[in-house]
Amino acid sequence: MKIADVLTRKAIAEVVTIASTATVRDLLGVLAEHGIGACVVSGDGTAVAGIVSERDVVRRLHENDALLAAEVSSIMTAEVETCAPEATIDEILGIMTKRRIRHMPVVADGALVGIVSIGDLVKHRIDQLAFERDQLEAYVHQT
Repeated sequence: MKIADVLTRKAIAEVVTIASTATVRDLLGVLAEHGIGACVVSGDGTAVAGIVSERDVVRRLHENDALLAAEVSSIMTAEVETCAPEATIDEILGIMTKRRIRHMPVVADGALVGIVSIGDLVKHRIDQLAFERDQLEAYVHQT
C-alpha cells in the first residue's frame, strides 16, 4: 500500500498550513479550530518551510511563558521529513518510528499535497489486515 492510498481515504483532504510569521497564539487557534496535532509551516500553501506540533509548543512554553507572542518560526522544526505519495506505508511507519515523529507532509513535484499521521497509517494498516482476515474466513467457509 502506498501513501497515496491513505491520502485518498482520509476524511479531511485539506492540509492546514500556517505562515512562519504567525504568532504561536495564532497557531494554537488553528490547531484547536481544526482539531489537529500538527500544522505545516508554509508561506504559500505548497512549499514546506517547517512543521510545528502541540509537542513543540508545550516543550518551548515550559522554557519561556512569553512564547505565545513569538513567531511560529521560533519553535517550528525546519528540517522536515517528507514523503512522496508513492512511498509505502511500511516504509513511512519505519521512518516515523525511527525519528520519533507523528506527522509527515506528503510532497509531489516540490508541492505539498497532503499530510499523514501515524494514526492514519495504523488505521489504514488495521483496515487492510481486517479485509485480509475476512477474505481468508470467506475462503475457509466455502469448502
